[in-house]
Amino acid sequence: MSSSASWLSRIFCYCSHCQSVAGNQSELQQYNLNTESLDIMEKIEVVDSEEQVIHALVHFVEEKSKSAIAERDRFVMGLSGGSASTFLCKGLPMITSDWTKWKFIFCDERVVPFDDAECTFSVYKNNLFSKVPFTDEQFVIIDPSLPAKEAAEDYERKLRALYPDDVDLPKLDLLLLGAGPDGHTCSLFPGHPLLDVTDKWVASIDDSPKPPPSRVTLTYPIINNALSAVFPFAGAGKAELVKRLLKDKEDLPANRVKPAELLWILDRAAASQL
Repeated sequence: MSSSASWLSRIFCYCSHCQSVAGNQSELQQYNLNTESLDIMEKIEVVDSEEQVIHALVHFVEEKSKSAIAERDRFVMGLSGGSASTFLCKGLPMITSDWTKWKFIFCDERVVPFDDAECTFSVYKNNLFSKVPFTDEQFVIIDPSLPAKEAAEDYERKLRALYPDDVDLPKLDLLLLGAGPDGHTCSLFPGHPLLDVTDKWVASIDDSPKPPPSRVTLTYPIINNALSAVFPFAGAGKAELVKRLLKDKEDLPANRVKPAELLWILDRAAASQL
């Protein structure tokens, strides 16, 4: 894939160091985004269509994977389900890489059997493995035979094994995230006690407002220690949520995601209420 991104219609960049904007001032005023007190690099890319959201996403993934492999000889990416998984499965075959250097974890996972349609790992296995030469061993998966609490504890042990030298928190290379209409991300839902968990990498939930009820999820300490995260959104159905997150700045779970670098990729329909 070409490193050029000519298909991007506009790019906004907010950085605590320079507070610069790549784009013109009228567009910044049009979006009226609050950039005060940011201690991260946050960028919003608006493109014309869902297809271009996919292109922008895999361009970003390609860039992060190349730098991680060059610096650390591996690339660790956190995966989510929903439309984010659809975009990645469609786009990843467009790029080339040393796929053996890739490792995947799950930002959250449903505690269901692998043959259940709700299993996020199976979504990727069924839609990606025939296109990109990944193996099961490259995915750190939960044990769905365990109750949610034990599955979360077991999953944290598996993640710690990936980072034996990190006493406190690992720096995951990239998190692929989504958000639901209520503003939840991973399995962190508005008003839920999990929002305040700080002593675990992985937590469990048995009363998810969205079925299925039993899940495991990364917590904010590990999410916000990541090097990069990306939210890709497409379609008018996301427009109200995008407005609440990026213009109104509501205190929703997705707005509490603050890694070192955060990218929002929107098509024009998703950005239409900004």
